Amino acid sequence: MSKTIQCPSCHEEINEEEFLKSNKVCPFCNYHFRLKSQERIDLICDEGSFKEVFTNIKTSNPLNMEGYEEKLEQQREKSDLEEAVIAGECKIKGEDALLCVMSFDFMGGSMGALVGEKITETMLQGALTDTPVIICTASGGARMQEGIFSLMQMAKTSSAVSLMNKCGVPLFIVLTHPTTGGVTASFAMLGDVILSESGALIGFAGPRVIQGTIGEKLPDGFQTSEFQKEHGFVDAIVDRKDLATTLNYLIRTHKG
Repeated sequence: MSKTIQCPSCHEEINEEEFLKSNKVCPFCNYHFRLKSQERIDLICDEGSFKEVFTNIKTSNPLNMEGYEEKLEQQREKSDLEEAVIAGECKIKGEDALLCVMSFDFMGGSMGALVGEKITETMLQGALTDTPVIICTASGGARMQEGIFSLMQMAKTSSAVSLMNKCGVPLFIVLTHPTTGGVTASFAMLGDVILSESGALIGFAGPRVIQGTIGEKLPDGFQTSEFQKEHGFVDAIVDRKDLATTLNYLIRTHKG
């Protein structure tokens, strides 16, 4: 008997083989299950073309926060990742690109100094080598264990985007569920083209915080990718099966 996976959205049972063939998208309600970093790399990049870069940069504990090193080690064991972002060189249907993939599995994809540094270095390399940069976001925002050093990454990454813009090198953003906080407030909304997966939560503060602050009921679907596209914050919602083809098209049309 074949294994089935229950969709947390519509509660239908999905055949495991069909589930994997559809890139972990529910065939009944289009719910997008979370992808692991390597699965997203495999989805986007030509087979065997991804080469990780900036592996020599290590996470520090700038505030000497008690228990932070132990927390990082636990996250590495749990997620099988070194940090919340992987950066690398790759080809997408034959076109050269630089790719950053954030993962919510590592401390909620929070942006500490190392995450900001890797993303910044990737964008600087893109500007220097005239290579398009693609960033797949997934984050709860800034990393509280690094305090002000985490918040500084917003300015640093935004400055790198500005340099790419001056050099005429394109930045493409792929928003995935969820993309919130300081990541949304910085580089995630500064791409030349901003794509998103269906149903992704995209915003700064959470809906309950906003509703409590303004004292008004929020519209239905507030902060979903569909709502953000309707209001001009997202350029297109792209099916996973079409993502590599779409990125290849964007790279080719933005050349020169």
